[in-house]
Amino acid sequence: MSVFIIAEAGVNHNGSIKLAKELIDVASDAGADAVKFQTFKAETLVSKSAQKASYQKETTDGKESQFDMLKKLELDVATHRELIEYCHPKKIMFLSTPFDLESIELLDSLGLEIFKIPSGEITNLPYLMAIAKLNKKVILSSGMATMQEIRDAFEVLVQNGTQKENITILHANTMYPTPMEDVNLNAMLTIKKELNVEVGYSDHTLGIEVPTAAVAMGASVIEKHFTLSRDMEGPDHKASLEPQELRAMVKAIRNIQKALGSFEKKPSPSETPNILVARKSIVASKTIAKGELLSESNLTVKRPASGINPMRWDEVLGKVAQKSYAVDEMIKD
Repeated sequence: MSVFIIAEAGVNHNGSIKLAKELIDVASDAGADAVKFQTFKAETLVSKSAQKASYQKETTDGKESQFDMLKKLELDVATHRELIEYCHPKKIMFLSTPFDLESIELLDSLGLEIFKIPSGEITNLPYLMAIAKLNKKVILSSGMATMQEIRDAFEVLVQNGTQKENITILHANTMYPTPMEDVNLNAMLTIKKELNVEVGYSDHTLGIEVPTAAVAMGASVIEKHFTLSRDMEGPDHKASLEPQELRAMVKAIRNIQKALGSFEKKPSPSETPNILVARKSIVASKTIAKGELLSESNLTVKRPASGINPMRWDEVLGKVAQKSYAVDEMIKD
């Protein structure tokens, strides 16, 4: 099964449907499976007095409240419909993360097949129950969460209508950008072992090494923020990939998945011809007369491998030569 790559546009459209469509173009051209936005109403997401995260203060107007910042980044119902239609000919799935109960209902009415639960909602019981009852595929991000909190959220989903096999849990760190020493990719394997569930990774590091490594470790879903340019104004642009980097990440992930192959160890089709060239056979190290005993003094091992396998060395020693041999001539059975 191919790794499911989500190109996270998030709020990097800056409230512009034109920019949102350009982001869809970039995600499609890069070969991502889905492009994901965010669905929310500022009024139901944050209080008017809520502070921004530290990274948001650094990347946006410091005097602006979190509410005012988010209000400018809302996508209305008509825009959702237009973006969904725009994705169809691009052969890329439209996804969006709902941040409130009203947004869950909206996305369900629009026919979304997969519901993405952001890290911040992993302890929101009413929210989790609302998504669980839809019995859709669920991707659950686990940034900031303990293993027990992940287990609790997982059980809420399963007990309220979502089939276990339809749940994928993403290991994540919510710092933008995430320091390498805080990534802790091995925790993804802990989640898989503890819950026996599909796992993936939502990445906020700079660069593409970590998501590529996550695929090598068994991630079935990768999510990564991208932007048209890191120089744009907005909370998430600075920690996002630019278009050429997104293409490079998708290519690296696809190549790594090919390279993982099966668990069977055997010669590959491409290297099979090299067996004859690189391996060796038992040959005469000096002239051998017919009737002479074959021994370590008149035998050696040399390329190519078209004669007797050297693993039969002990079997050949002590036999009588059935013909005469010139130097380097392969010994016959």
